[in-house]
Order: sequence, then C-alpha cells, then structure tokens
Amino acid sequence: MNPVTKPTDQPPASRLGALRRLVMHEDLNFLLTNRVPRIALTRFMGWYSQIRSPLLTRLSIAVWRLFADLDLRDARPRRYASLHECFVRELEPGARPIDPDPDVLASPCDAIVGACGTVEGTQVFQAKGFPYRLGDLFGPSQDTTPFQGGLYVTLRLTSAMYHRFHAPHDLRLQHVTHLAGDTWNVNPIALARVQRLFCRNERAVLRGRLERGGHAIALVPVAAILVASLRLHALDLLLHRRWPGPHELPCDAHLAKGQEMGWFQHGSTIIVFVPAGFALAPGIEAGARIRMGQALMRLPAGS
Repeated sequence: MNPVTKPTDQPPASRLGALRRLVMHEDLNFLLTNRVPRIALTRFMGWYSQIRSPLLTRLSIAVWRLFADLDLRDARPRRYASLHECFVRELEPGARPIDPDPDVLASPCDAIVGACGTVEGTQVFQAKGFPYRLGDLFGPSQDTTPFQGGLYVTLRLTSAMYHRFHAPHDLRLQHVTHLAGDTWNVNPIALARVQRLFCRNERAVLRGRLERGGHAIALVPVAAILVASLRLHALDLLLHRRWPGPHELPCDAHLAKGQEMGWFQHGSTIIVFVPAGFALAPGIEAGARIRMGQALMRLPAGS
C-alpha cells in the first residue's frame, strides 16, 4: 500500500517552482521590486557585489539561481571572487558569432525583445498603451529629428543574461549624454504600470553614425533597480547616480561590428534607434529571445 503524500510533502523542485510563481505574481512582483527604497537598495547592491569573498560569492550565486535561469557554461572564467565579477563576466571565444552580412545590424546584447516598430512622429511605446516622447528619453540637449519615422527595438537584459554590450555595426561613436534618474524595475510588469518609465530612470544616450551609408544610430542603455552603473570603454568612465547629470560627453571612437562597448553592472535595457528605411530582421518581435551578434535589423537598400 502506497503511503499517503501530504500536500506539504512536495519535492524540492516543486517547492522552488511554487516560490518562483509566487514572486512572479504581478502585484507581489511590483511591490517587491518597486515599492521599496529603490535607490538605497541599488547602492547597497553595488557595495555588496564588490565584496571579495569566494565563499560568499558561491552562496550568493546559489541564491541567484533559485530565482533565475543563470547559465555560466559559456562564461570565462567560471569561478569568481565577487558577485560583480559574475555580473560582468566575459564569454568564451566564439560563444556569440557575429552576423557577417554587411547589410545586417546585429543585436548589441543578449536580450528579450520588448516593444518594437516604427517611431510615430516623436512617440515611442514602452508597452501597449504606454507611450513616451523621444525628447523626454534623449534629454533636452538632443535633436531627435533623424529618428522620427524610423525604427526602434527595446532589448531587455534579464539578471541571468550576459551583461556586456557590443557595437551592432562598424560605427563611429560621436557623443554620449548621461542623464541621472530613478531606478525603477524595467520588467514587463512595471512597464505596463508606470508611465514614461524609461524617461524616469538613469540612462545614457549613445549617438553615432554607421560607416556603411553614414546612417545615424542611437543606443540608449537604461539603468534599473540594483543596476545604476554603466561602464563605457570609449570614455573610460563609469557612469552612475552619484555623478549627477546631465553630462554632455563628446567623443570620437571607431568601433568595429561586434566590438565590446561596455557593460551594465547587472541587467537592464538597451533601446536601439535608427532612421527610416531600415527593416526589422525576420523573427524580431515582442517576446522573442535574441543573442548578441544575431540579426536585429537590415540596412536600407543601397547602403
């Protein structure tokens, strides 16, 4: 006779799944990640992640894996002295092949595609029914005319993803605007509840031109809760909330397609803007998963 299994006698995997589902419940998730002292928690996480202790790091990564599908099989290295080292890990050579087609604009990062499509005048959407203005995102110093009527793709990096980002094409980075702000969570639950969320958070506007066709391009990395720091190699700077903006940072840096541009200290969002004439690559739609180097858009014919 088989023993009766009590409802509480669930296997560990079932209990873990139930815990994940509870945390992902919309109301509770929003409460846990937004109705908290976001800036103080982000500063604490910045301090905690820098503690150099292999034992503490292993324990922290084990907890991290309870709530995220963290996969370090293609990482280099695989052992870390601090949580920060794991956040900004590099990859094994060849782990992210770069699409070699010169007419392809590659994804700058591993991501889940969020809202994407045509910029309607100066209006962009962070989620269905939640628009924002280009000028509010770029800041008052920036001319958004080149991107009116163009394309945009929102790329969300989850906490478990590879956090470095790369040049989507051969380009010249010409200007960076750093805008201080809040640290709202940027997951779909928050995007469907908080108006103009991307325009409220700390962010940087990276402006440049593709060497093929001279097309304008803008990448806007947006910070979030637990991540309010951005490392840019072209400026050799760490942009963060304690360095209040806005800051206008002219630069002149050539970047080859696939070359590393910098990294987030954790995970967040990059929004890519291009002028009219570009087309989304096949399969690029809300909810699609994409890896750095895969086709994101196609350049206009004749470029």
